[in-house]
Amino acid sequence: MKKTLALILTLCMVFSLAAIGGTSAFAAGQTIYVLGPTPDHGWTAQAGAYAQAKCEEITAEGEYKAVYMPASSGEEQVDQCNTIVANGDAVLVVMMALDDSAQAGQETLYAEGIPFISFDRIIEATEKYAILNASGDNWQCGAGIAYWLQKNGMEPGDTVVVLYGDNGTVCKRRQEGFEQFLRGEIEYNDAQTGSYKTTEVWTQDQIDAIFNGYTVVCNWSADGAYSYIEQKFDEIVAAAKANGGKLYIYSMDDEMTFGVLNYLEAGASAETLADLKDMQVYISAIGGMQELYDVMAGTDDQSALAKEYFDDMMSMYFSPKMMQDIIEKGLTYLSGDWNYEVGSGEYQPTWIVDANNVNDFEGFQGH
Repeated sequence: MKKTLALILTLCMVFSLAAIGGTSAFAAGQTIYVLGPTPDHGWTAQAGAYAQAKCEEITAEGEYKAVYMPASSGEEQVDQCNTIVANGDAVLVVMMALDDSAQAGQETLYAEGIPFISFDRIIEATEKYAILNASGDNWQCGAGIAYWLQKNGMEPGDTVVVLYGDNGTVCKRRQEGFEQFLRGEIEYNDAQTGSYKTTEVWTQDQIDAIFNGYTVVCNWSADGAYSYIEQKFDEIVAAAKANGGKLYIYSMDDEMTFGVLNYLEAGASAETLADLKDMQVYISAIGGMQELYDVMAGTDDQSALAKEYFDDMMSMYFSPKMMQDIIEKGLTYLSGDWNYEVGSGEYQPTWIVDANNVNDFEGFQGH
């Protein structure tokens, strides 16, 4: 009787645990880890928010547990990779490296035989280990801006300001695409309007004059761009005024373009603004913040300011929602439907958004 009762109790415990687990009781070795930024503001915040939402969706479906692991630095991501290895349940890691110091984490994953997809910031030293390197097409972002600035009159010797996000592969490739277009090596292909070649082939010396001039790393920050412009803008405007009255600003991110706008609104002197108003001024961006779309559409508080001091502005479409696409690509890998060689790259199209087509697109909320 005691044995029978013990057996009944044991079976009850087993069934009870199974019921508690439900669809969340995943088999060992069935976790997808997604590493990315701590959501705060701008493009990275939205990438992180999209990733978190996708992980929750995957987990709810029940086949895999998906965990989003936010971080504030590449060093923190290395610790996360060590935790993943220790957990022993990873089937895939999708990693948006925050900086190149995350390299050691990717090397650890590779050494332990854990497949990973590298998203957005591609670390060149570990690119060959990733089952896929995926991002928006940063080369075409650079080519698109070179095309647009040239279309609006940029010539060798003109005054150009370059606002970098950081020193990683994203901005490096955006610079490479800009240079390749001007050298006539690649075309700019716009999904909205067509393909374009440079109308004037530039020499490397002429290109180098741009990137050895008014350039700064802004850490993807409006404040970083504001700080540089605050220090240099009087000098920049005076130089452009004496150099044919044209100024071109190659900003590699929406946030940094807002930094310039914010300075014009709150910090620029009346004398400099008067000179700027009399010049030809064109500014770029990359991303897709709805707030910047609103400026271009004429519906934002800063729209009148932009119209007064910029002859035109644009932003290359580069949505943070791509992070969800890449996580979905990881599910394709786990299903066995995979045709990529290790180390391959895949880059999503980008295109020019300006006042002519801005109402055709929904941006992300960046602030």
